[in-house]
Amino acid sequence: MSKIKPLGKRVLVQRSKAQTTKGGILLPEAAKEKPKEGVVVAVGPGELDEEGNRKPMNVKSGDRVLFSSYSGTEVKNSEGEEEFLILAEDDILGILT
Repeated sequence: MSKIKPLGKRVLVQRSKAQTTKGGILLPEAAKEKPKEGVVVAVGPGELDEEGNRKPMNVKSGDRVLFSSYSGTEVKNSEGEEEFLILAEDDILGILT
């Protein structure tokens, strides 16, 4: 996959892999709910305020974050194996510690 550098207050997140159920129930891919957490891969420089100064970002590369279900734009690498999201910092609900 070519490198993606988020712009403004956007964040590139690598979505976590889906977990299997404890009961061993096999679900078709279409029925599985996609994970709502991931790891921040890259962050944009931040948005500009009214005076032209950059507001600092609240997240950094390596942070594990939780985001809302239908936020962001999905991007896959060229092999289609890894799934990334480009989303606005406002779509991130929290940092997992």
